[in-house]
Amino acid sequence: MKKLIFLLVFSMILFSCKEEAKAVTPDLNDIETATIEENDSDVVKNQEIKKSTKQIKEALTQKGFKIFDYVDEETKDTILMQQYFMAFLKKGPIRGQNEEESAELQTQHLAHLTKMYELGYADISGPFGDDGDIRGITIYNVPTLKMADSLANSDPMVKAGRLEIEIHPWWAAKGFPLR
Repeated sequence: MKKLIFLLVFSMILFSCKEEAKAVTPDLNDIETATIEENDSDVVKNQEIKKSTKQIKEALTQKGFKIFDYVDEETKDTILMQQYFMAFLKKGPIRGQNEEESAELQTQHLAHLTKMYELGYADISGPFGDDGDIRGITIYNVPTLKMADSLANSDPMVKAGRLEIEIHPWWAAKGFPLR
C-alpha cells in the first residue's frame, strides 16, 4: 500500500513539474499559452500562441490574483510574481480509524488532490518524508485565501479529522519550473 501511495504522489509531482502552462481555474484556460486548432485538409494542427507579459498580468488581475514585478539585479529581467497559497496538511485530532478506513480515506484523499491538480486549482502536492506533525503540502493556484481554504477543507481526510489545514500566502515567480 505504501508503494502505491508513493507511486501516486511521485506521479503527481512528476506531472506538476512539466514546463507546460497550466490553467489557473477551469475558465481561465492557459494564461501563458493558448492552443488553437486549424482545419487544413482535414488535419487538425495545434499551434501555441505566446501571450505577452502584459496579457498575462491583465488576465491574472481580472481573475483577482495578486501580482507584482521585480527586476532581477543580475540579469536585468523583469520577473512577474504571483501570490499562491501553501496549505500545510497537519495531523488532525481524529486518527483512530482502523486500517480499512484509513486506506479508504487515503484513496479518497489522493483522488481529491488529483482532481484539484486536473482542474488547475493546485499546482503541486506531496507528503513530507518524516513522521512529523506536518504531513504534506499543497500549493493552491487560486486568487483568494477563502477559495484555497474551501478547497483544502473539502479534502476527505480533513473532513474526517485525520488531517487539519494551515494555509499561508506564498509568492513565486510566474511560469518558473521546479528544478
